[in-house]
Amino acid sequence: MLSKTFLAATGNGLARATCVNGSWQAEHLLGEQDVLCLAPDPLNANVAYAGTRGSGVLRSTDGGRTWTPAGLNGRIVKSLAVSKAESGAVYAGVKPPALFVSHNGGESWKEIESFRRVRSWWWRSPAESDLAAYVQGIALSPADPNVIAIGIEAGAVVRSEDGGQTWEGHRPGALRDCHSITFHATNGDWVYEAGGTGAGAAYSRDGGKTWRQPAEGLDRHYGWACAADPAHPEVWYISASPMFTASNPFVPTAHIDGKADAYIFRSAGGAAWQKLGGGLPQPLNYMAYALLTDPDAPGHLYAGLSNGD
Repeated sequence: MLSKTFLAATGNGLARATCVNGSWQAEHLLGEQDVLCLAPDPLNANVAYAGTRGSGVLRSTDGGRTWTPAGLNGRIVKSLAVSKAESGAVYAGVKPPALFVSHNGGESWKEIESFRRVRSWWWRSPAESDLAAYVQGIALSPADPNVIAIGIEAGAVVRSEDGGQTWEGHRPGALRDCHSITFHATNGDWVYEAGGTGAGAAYSRDGGKTWRQPAEGLDRHYGWACAADPAHPEVWYISASPMFTASNPFVPTAHIDGKADAYIFRSAGGAAWQKLGGGLPQPLNYMAYALLTDPDAPGHLYAGLSNGD
């Protein structure tokens, strides 16, 4: 039996869709929770974590069927990441910007207090009415449990190589308005980012120390999601839309349903970005808020759109 399970935050709980031998079944769960982020455990396919607004972290040990509290109650958890290099290590980023870690699968948490000392006075996010910044993305090295990259919306990409004891400030070339950030699945040298400043896309080949923003072929610079092929780290993807339009000068088109004017782009081996077609709407009227690759299936890419497709 071949099966895959997908979890998605919907704005009203989460959706769980399972494909078994080509047949799909979907259900909606946690309708009473404002689920803001999700993270699977790369070492255990049955374990996943959800971050919520006010209810902290929830954990599932049965592939997303049921969920139980897993700490940080009362916190607004905006990002989660589970380590591939250290079993049981889970990181949570919250609003206002702070970083917590659990080394026992969410049984107990400790704030990484040194992270507070790296924040800047001008970290501000236009995405929410109070303009307060938050930890939007956490990238954990698959090879070294001490290497962490953190993306702030909006403000910086910062990095630690000693498990969070000390931090390097904003990394040269990285996007200050981070929307997503991730390490390659197995190669700890490659890190990828999509965001709302600069070219809209950036990558690092030295574990997040320095970054480049390739722009050739990229005619939209409001990046949102990024992902990389598990077998070929030089092949990576982003979703991107125009920043604003004359009719909506204050809201990025990515967040206007039916008018996202977005594409999914691929860069391979340093070549110019290519718009992906092959059956995708041209352009996408709804933004690809999630891009996923399958560690067991190189060449496969999944896209989750803002309208639920």
